Amino acid sequence: MTTRTGNFPIGFRRGWTDWQKKDAGALAKWAKENGFESIDLGGATKADLDALKTNGIKLGSADLLDLGNIMHNDEGKRREIIEKNVAYVKEMSANGAKIFFTVIIPGDHAKKRSENYKLAVESYKPIFDAAENAGAKIAIEGWPGGGPYLSSLCCTPETYRTFIKDIGGSAVGINYDPSHLIRLGVDHIRFLREFAPRVFHVHAKDTEMVPEALYEYGTQPATFAKGHGFGEWTWRYTIPGHGQTRWGEAFTILKDAGYKGVVSIELEDENFNTGEEGEKAGLLNSQAFLKGV
Repeated sequence: MTTRTGNFPIGFRRGWTDWQKKDAGALAKWAKENGFESIDLGGATKADLDALKTNGIKLGSADLLDLGNIMHNDEGKRREIIEKNVAYVKEMSANGAKIFFTVIIPGDHAKKRSENYKLAVESYKPIFDAAENAGAKIAIEGWPGGGPYLSSLCCTPETYRTFIKDIGGSAVGINYDPSHLIRLGVDHIRFLREFAPRVFHVHAKDTEMVPEALYEYGTQPATFAKGHGFGEWTWRYTIPGHGQTRWGEAFTILKDAGYKGVVSIELEDENFNTGEEGEKAGLLNSQAFLKGV
């Protein structure tokens, strides 16, 4: 199935529960039977790629390996993980993977952001160069990271813009996930208007803001209340259509920019991440919404 605006193929990101992680072939079969076009595999193997192909499912994206440690504090460990990723990008590209996924996560969350940024460019440049040479792309997701530091880089226009310039080349781009922009207070439509030519992958995930909770707690953590699953006190991630994303506008901007990738549902919603039955319902409800946008 595809979206109405832009005719973008609809897929989903493989989750972490057994029915999704255990058997890529069984997951691909379920996806095909239910009208999905693609799956984001996370860390991919050739066997995973073969399982998708056998079942007529495209690869949406493949995560870089050990992406939380690419900026490891230990220089030797960091070099080892970078080299492993360079080899992985070459191998998986040769087997058909053309979009890789990462989040720029510092090894030291308490370090000054400007210092972590410098290390990010140094650490990631060889991996992006490998992707460029292989004819592949790497899409950076703007997940801000956990509290209290929110230390991930390339989450807002400031660092996305500078990182794209400093890395250089055509392989560096964006995984557009409006849910993170909304929770950070960044205009997700203005962001897309600026960066659409660099969007290589799209996550369909939404964010609901809770004004009453913002009045009650402000931007501080609540003292007594429990935060949302897949969220905090004043916001929570949701399936597309249950939050504030203006999907019709977003898809129109992507269409006009010539986006040719997939729209991949990333299921993180406390109302649906309740086991296999709930997750399947979340994916199918998301698909039904997206095909009508």
